[in-house]
Amino acid sequence: MSDILIQAENISKRYRFGVLNANSMKEDLLLWWRRKRARQAAVDPKADSHFWALKDIGFEIRQGDVVGLIGKNGAGKSTLLKIISRITLPTSGVIRGKGRIASLLEVGTGFHPELTGRENILLNGSILGMTKKEIESRFDEIIDFSGVEAFLDTPVKRYSSGMYVRLAFSIAIHLDPDILILDEVLSVGDFDFQQKCLAKIEDISKKQGQTILFVSHNMQSVKSLCNTALYLEKGKLIAQGNVSSVVSKYLLRENVYVHGQKFTDKHGAPGNDVVRISEVEIRANNHAVSGPVDTQAELAFRVSFWKLGGGSSLIQVRITVINFLGEGVFSSISEEKYLPGGIAESICQVPGGFLAGGSYIVNFAILANYHQVLFEYNQGLSFEMKSSTEPLAGAGRWPVPVYPNFPFTLH
Repeated sequence: MSDILIQAENISKRYRFGVLNANSMKEDLLLWWRRKRARQAAVDPKADSHFWALKDIGFEIRQGDVVGLIGKNGAGKSTLLKIISRITLPTSGVIRGKGRIASLLEVGTGFHPELTGRENILLNGSILGMTKKEIESRFDEIIDFSGVEAFLDTPVKRYSSGMYVRLAFSIAIHLDPDILILDEVLSVGDFDFQQKCLAKIEDISKKQGQTILFVSHNMQSVKSLCNTALYLEKGKLIAQGNVSSVVSKYLLRENVYVHGQKFTDKHGAPGNDVVRISEVEIRANNHAVSGPVDTQAELAFRVSFWKLGGGSSLIQVRITVINFLGEGVFSSISEEKYLPGGIAESICQVPGGFLAGGSYIVNFAILANYHQVLFEYNQGLSFEMKSSTEPLAGAGRWPVPVYPNFPFTLH
């Protein structure tokens, strides 16, 4: 028996500019008025022209695959997910699928706003084809993971967006669908819940062989969770296959780099009850980075963080630099220092001429008492190094990530 759960052949989806999906009398009237004005004013015919959200997409997803779907906004990812989820039909092409699909395409998908959280759990399970007994056997796990027990008998229309996504994710992850589709929904929840969800995804994919289609702009999460990837650009499939090579191609092609991040809310910033990140930044020759960095520039990797609890601890900061293939380049650790509380800052300085041309990611870890990891921040910074002078004439980019200026004689 074939282990292919989804097979797409030459999938295309066409939409028309300037046309509403009229669902109410108000929208009907607005659509009529726009068309009348267009005829009177002889507007640009492009207003009624078509565009292709997807064009000739083909791929296969097998049992146990964890697929990262990546691409910039407008690339066609959401359209493809709606076709896979059977919400909309392709204009042309064939898509074949089997098994139960649970989709979290946006906050509140599949919820009835007038029903309570308890009732929506039963409704979602029924939609997936589960019996009441099967749903009830997982009920306590769903509630415990979501953390919304106090609001279980409240209509979900009164839930915050964070509560929506907590319950929706918990339902989808515990009701054993054959295919789980997650579209950036974790960006709504708080940081600690995001980490909890990512850990759960990793657990069910590796231990239970769950098939997952995961959409995210966080390439570190995609690389850590997925074993394969699809890269869309302007409705076309640019690359598919090994997740590291596809992500690398996306980052290099789209020039997607993050040189700094700042968090002003101490309680909502990345971290936990002991430490939370305030700011991370890359500087080159003591200036903020806004583009590629020359390989001869002196680099500084800076992190500031709030020390909130845990008493006075011997604290150290570690940075690890990896390339876009996920390979380690180097790691360095700060001096140790007792920090009773408040805000602290750590800066790692790298001399010019150390890193070769290429693209890199910087991960931070805050340690206590030499070995205890208080918090790891692995989705902060990325940058590109370029050489203003070719290091090896005619040989192209160096085959290694570092070329330090060691004492080197020739007699």
